[in-house]
Amino acid sequence: MFKQIETAELGKELRMVVVDTIKELMDENKRVIALDADLGSASGWTTLEGTNKERFFNMGIAEANMVGVAAGLSLTNYIPFIHTFGPFATRRVFDQMFISGGYAGNTINVYGSDPGFAAGPNGGTHTTWEDVALMRMVPNATICDAADEVQMEWIIRTFSHLQGVHYVRGNRKAVHKVYAPGSTFELGKGNLLQEGNDILLVAAGQLVYETLQLAKQLVQEGYSVAVIDMFTIKPLDKELLLAQSKDKKLIITIENHSINGGLGSAVAETLAENGYGIPLQRIGVNERFGQVGTPDFLQAEFGLTTDKIYEQVQPNLANLN
Repeated sequence: MFKQIETAELGKELRMVVVDTIKELMDENKRVIALDADLGSASGWTTLEGTNKERFFNMGIAEANMVGVAAGLSLTNYIPFIHTFGPFATRRVFDQMFISGGYAGNTINVYGSDPGFAAGPNGGTHTTWEDVALMRMVPNATICDAADEVQMEWIIRTFSHLQGVHYVRGNRKAVHKVYAPGSTFELGKGNLLQEGNDILLVAAGQLVYETLQLAKQLVQEGYSVAVIDMFTIKPLDKELLLAQSKDKKLIITIENHSINGGLGSAVAETLAENGYGIPLQRIGVNERFGQVGTPDFLQAEFGLTTDKIYEQVQPNLANLN
């Protein structure tokens, strides 16, 4: 059961949430292994080496090999967690993830850090707007986008008990809090954060906070707005989506990802396949590559701040009146 607290206060850095959670898992279970692609200092994963020298490996800048090693460890009954930046955890290693992970039936738990605008000054080469689209193509893979520190910890712990390929994306740095400590969730189930009758907002990841701010603004203007945190993008919670879409005048998806192949596409496919002819607007990145800048600058540049999102939805809101 989750409890929403939603505050402008920043939480604990997500990279340290991941590290601290994996360290606890390593202490609890000797089969848990951590692999990092030479980003230990940036990710904090080198701290795992301190008390677990025999179960932490810096695999160097050789991400494909890291996935292969993780698959091998899975074959010998270990539970591997791997980390690198989002594009290198998915795009660069896609064949290994598909064949050695999904096709071979191995367990690989993946933390792809700094997706989308969070890549910041690392630039376009380190930016991924397509990681969710790629991982959706791995049969039976699970894909999560963590909204905050509480959800990230829960996701990492949950992954450790499951078999298969599991991918979670999330900023390395601190993000706004959405959930109270101790909140629990259910993989494959979205969280209905707000009920409403006119507009349905469906978001994932750190943009859930911005989506809640957008909802407040729209409510002040007289709209009745529902909000879903669809933190598990695959499998998508079709039951909740369809139930909340019924009788809505407009559905808007919001994601720190390309509008192609991500949350918006998954929602569009579900609505179309079930004959829901409701206007849908997908807010995300459209036919662009990443670029250099601070995360705050890039979030605005790619139209993903609350104000920029509001500007984009205005034309469709006008059609509701």
